[in-house]
Amino acid sequence: MSVILSLLLAIPFVGAIITLLMSGPREKLAKFVALVTTAITLIIALYTLTLGPSKYIDLDENFTWIKTANIQMNYALHIDGLSALMMFMTSLLVFITVIFSSTETDRPNYFHALLLAIEVGLMGVYLAADYFLFYIMWEVTLIPMFFMISWYGGPRKHYSAIKFFIYTHVASLVMLIGIFAMVFTAAHNGLANFSFIAVKNGFGGSALLQTAIFGLLFFGFIVKMPIVPFHTWLPDAHVEAPTAGSVLLAGVMLKMGSYGIIRICIEVFESSVLYNWQTVMIGLGVLSMIYGAYACIAQTDLKKMVAYSSVSHMGMVLLAIGCLSEIGIEFAVFQMFAHGLITAVLFMVCGLAGHNIGTREIPLLGGLAGKLPIWSFFMMFGFMASLGLPGLVGFVAEFGILYAFWEILAKMGGIYIVLIGLGMLSMMLTAGYYLWAMQRTLFGDTTDKIDLRSIHDVNKTEFIALSIVSCLIVLFGIWPSLATNVITSFSGGLL
Repeated sequence: MSVILSLLLAIPFVGAIITLLMSGPREKLAKFVALVTTAITLIIALYTLTLGPSKYIDLDENFTWIKTANIQMNYALHIDGLSALMMFMTSLLVFITVIFSSTETDRPNYFHALLLAIEVGLMGVYLAADYFLFYIMWEVTLIPMFFMISWYGGPRKHYSAIKFFIYTHVASLVMLIGIFAMVFTAAHNGLANFSFIAVKNGFGGSALLQTAIFGLLFFGFIVKMPIVPFHTWLPDAHVEAPTAGSVLLAGVMLKMGSYGIIRICIEVFESSVLYNWQTVMIGLGVLSMIYGAYACIAQTDLKKMVAYSSVSHMGMVLLAIGCLSEIGIEFAVFQMFAHGLITAVLFMVCGLAGHNIGTREIPLLGGLAGKLPIWSFFMMFGFMASLGLPGLVGFVAEFGILYAFWEILAKMGGIYIVLIGLGMLSMMLTAGYYLWAMQRTLFGDTTDKIDLRSIHDVNKTEFIALSIVSCLIVLFGIWPSLATNVITSFSGGLL
């Protein structure tokens, strides 16, 4: 039996232990160890991705972990077209954050150990094929991110870390209740098997029971995404988190929520139950799209603006899922992937504004295109990708989602067709706040609020990190089938 999937968990785990123990004069080598560890993990992830969907089944791992008379929990790992892209994006962005992180970070051994611990948890969530393992890994991602914000964050780091912990942990406990209800409902011959396959094959019960269990799981997942009105923890966490924390939080951790909806709610529950929740999913998705975009206009902090843009774009993911169609699921996953790449660039740019310029406040900036040309280029590139410029990955994702939404509205007919305007409104607002932010930050006259003698442009390692992700944004924007072919192997026939 292959152990490739286990290596994706074991290598960063071993790397985290090694870096954690590198105290004293050796702590400066922690970045090198983390870089090697994440590079090896990325290579394995790339190899796994290139095997293709037809080979993924050969990589499955399944061992009985805990078994009593009534309960069976398994160490089970599985990869398919949904988890493959998430696995690749996780390994890529952790590698990028290690490259991007400064060698002058306080306690670099702890910092890089936390990054690797987050990678272990994320890989576990996206590869788990057992609900008990899935939940453990879900919580594993929470703990190191809490310490990442609390130890390395900004002035309000402790408040933001606690708020992040309370919101996401309470939501995960509600999700856990839903998991137990689902598993025990699917119990066969008195044995509650936590395996994804066993639950999917045995799950049933009345429509009312299934609807209630769906609600428990759905609540846990939308808080993690996050969806309005459960989004308030996200802007605080992003603003106070270090750049590496923000990149991983927006790039891959938010996707845990949408991944859970697709992997559990859509795969397991009957169509009649899903359609009972369709209006809720579409309504909350559209609300998050418009509210997040509108809130961006009012922000003066670049990083907070990008944080609210994540609320808007994850609302788009929920809208696509709520379409309950093959094309909707396909482009929901593609948007998850696209948003992960784009926000990595955006939060690195915002982090550089704070470190290299000394402020992220938009009213204090101005005329920086002539002073910091490389930083300004990446800022413009990230903004254009996020607002959906054709030729970049964001355009493909947003176009596909609007098409899926139009498809279900056309079936409804009549006045419902005008609802497509709500999706268009969100995109117009997105273009508005990004272009306005660029105009105030990069062009016009330089303000007297910053010391132009102390600012500096992007350095070599920062340039490498930004360039790698930017090239992928272009590659998948021009050649989206590299990703969609993988996704289709999962989404085809799902609904």
